[in-house]
Amino acid sequence: MSVFTHLVAELGRLMEPVLAESATAAAIVLFTVLVRLALHPLSRAAFRGATPVAGCLPTLLQLPVFFVMYRAFSSPEVAGAANELLGHRLFAAPLGSRWADALGEGGPFGPQGLVFLGLFAAVGVVAAWSAVRGRRAAAAAPAVPVGPVTPVLPVAGSRGGKAVSGQGERGPRGAKGGAKGWAKGGSRGAKEGGGVGRAGVPAALSAEQQAAMRKLGGVLPLLSFGTLITAAVVPLAAGLYLLTTTAWSVAERAWLQRRKDRAVQPAGQ
Repeated sequence: MSVFTHLVAELGRLMEPVLAESATAAAIVLFTVLVRLALHPLSRAAFRGATPVAGCLPTLLQLPVFFVMYRAFSSPEVAGAANELLGHRLFAAPLGSRWADALGEGGPFGPQGLVFLGLFAAVGVVAAWSAVRGRRAAAAAPAVPVGPVTPVLPVAGSRGGKAVSGQGERGPRGAKGGAKGWAKGGSRGAKEGGGVGRAGVPAALSAEQQAAMRKLGGVLPLLSFGTLITAAVVPLAAGLYLLTTTAWSVAERAWLQRRKDRAVQPAGQ
């Protein structure tokens, strides 16, 4: 934790001539951006769906950083020395203060309370943006067919990509192989007689399952508003980290989705 404290303190000193007392708060935002830049390759892999684990790694790797941030602005001492970060502020609010402390120092509209209200407003805007994008993504998802899927019958007489007439020696063999491929579901029958088997068609979802998925898709985007609760109980510095990393996540996903749509659009034209 002392390494983190030293890094944030040095970044704050570099920006102190311009930002004065709020330099450490800006250093926290810059530190968060550096962390997210380091995790950007994993976020891209998660967006592409490269591996199931890739989607969890960016979040899991941020947990130790958030814990260190929380401890750094909650502990009065670091490595046996006084914690110098606790004396820094964002405008009128100390970076180690919480919403409850601000309420006791002038109420919600006092100098410290206004800083927290500004933080909550920014977190709410980011959460609303995330919820809107989540709902749009759920609405744009392709519909899954309901009910049983009609199997695709094989093309009798197809062999090696060439049509075979129904007469002569090869015709019956092609029809027989095609029927066999349809019955067994695929490649073996297609190889023997050229039939096109489609047993690998995924099972369709029932109407109840699709309704449950739609409800879940409508609720999940609202979970982003849970960041508001977290920001109200953690130190102000940790709330700044949450705001920055959440805004980065939403903007990063929007950028990746835009790049994907641009790459797919020429192919569809």
